[in-house]
Amino acid sequence: MKTLIALCLASFATMALANEASPTPEQYTYGTKLDIAKVISLSEVPHVCDVVPATMVYEDHQGQRHVLEYQVMGDGCSVR
Repeated sequence: MKTLIALCLASFATMALANEASPTPEQYTYGTKLDIAKVISLSEVPHVCDVVPATMVYEDHQGQRHVLEYQVMGDGCSVR
């Protein structure tokens, strides 16, 4: 029984750390003021000729991590 309780507590602690490590995504709109001190990662732009969602993870000047979702044109359009 003690082992089961310990496993439950460990799983809750892991979920809490996972939630802390991945903040809720913010939606970018035109005119959104951004405080970007360091870009952590950018999602890969798919090879399509269409507007697609993209994600950027960054840190602000206070060291807080943010996830920003925005729209980007895919890189699959060709000019003839």
